[in-house]
Amino acid sequence: MTLTTHPPEAGETAPPPQRKSSLHRRRLVGNLSAAAIFLTPALALIIVLRLVPVIQAVNDATHTSLPGSTLPPRFVGLDTFTALFSSDAFWSSVRQTLIFNVIVNPLQIAVALALAVLLTQNLPATGVWRTLIFLPAAVPMTGSAVVWGIALRPDGPVNAALAGVGIHQQPFLTGQGQVVASLILIASWIGVGYWMIFLIAGLNDIPAVYYEAAAIDGAGPLRRFWSVTLPLLRRPLLFVLVADTVSNFVLFAPMQILTDGGPQGKSNFLMYDIFHNSFELADPHTAAAELLVLLALMIVIVAVQFRLLRSAEES
Repeated sequence: MTLTTHPPEAGETAPPPQRKSSLHRRRLVGNLSAAAIFLTPALALIIVLRLVPVIQAVNDATHTSLPGSTLPPRFVGLDTFTALFSSDAFWSSVRQTLIFNVIVNPLQIAVALALAVLLTQNLPATGVWRTLIFLPAAVPMTGSAVVWGIALRPDGPVNAALAGVGIHQQPFLTGQGQVVASLILIASWIGVGYWMIFLIAGLNDIPAVYYEAAAIDGAGPLRRFWSVTLPLLRRPLLFVLVADTVSNFVLFAPMQILTDGGPQGKSNFLMYDIFHNSFELADPHTAAAELLVLLALMIVIVAVQFRLLRSAEES
């Protein structure tokens, strides 16, 4: 079978190349204009809510002024950072923040992943269990902090339950050795169910044919998890890991409501210390410098997470 081309019939003319190029340019300009219209609100919000505050923080961190003074702020360069880095209280806050995040981030993601895998199996009433586990995420953090503050009081229901099984009263939020663990419990109460939903969505996107092929090859449940589930779930896991890291670095409500950074500074994380310097000590310049340090820490840690997961994906 041969294909033949026929010249245009009488009255029909092919569009000249110049006209085709003009139509292509007009179509391209129209697509770019439509994209700009849809992107403008998002870009405007990014500029107003992200870039402008960072620029303002840089300006505040490089200037100084007296509280209540009507004189304009005076430029001091990096003097605020120099004073900040020579402060033992600041480094203690950085250390407590890193300890908290090193523990809470892997813990939340591991528990959320385990629950996601469990609740994507053929179990009875999985919808009910998903709803119950996700339900704390529907409660504002302040409400959860208040409820847990009551539950963990020395005369609260948790200590009453422990006394019922012969365990003496625990300090929880007022004990130096237990306050971080208590805050991890409060943060995970909300975070685990929230991140579980994203991981369930990622698990449901994995084609069943991969599991069927692994089962035919004789792979057991653990082998299927390590060789099929984790590699194909890497992108949702990366999103959850980054979002959870940022969320826990800026965690603030439980410390402000329950501990005030105590006892003995054990819960004085960077986000709370920024609030303390800015609103309680009326020192927005030190608070701005701390905010930039916190931002730099998050950027470095998130970049390392991206790099590690990309290396694992390439290997």
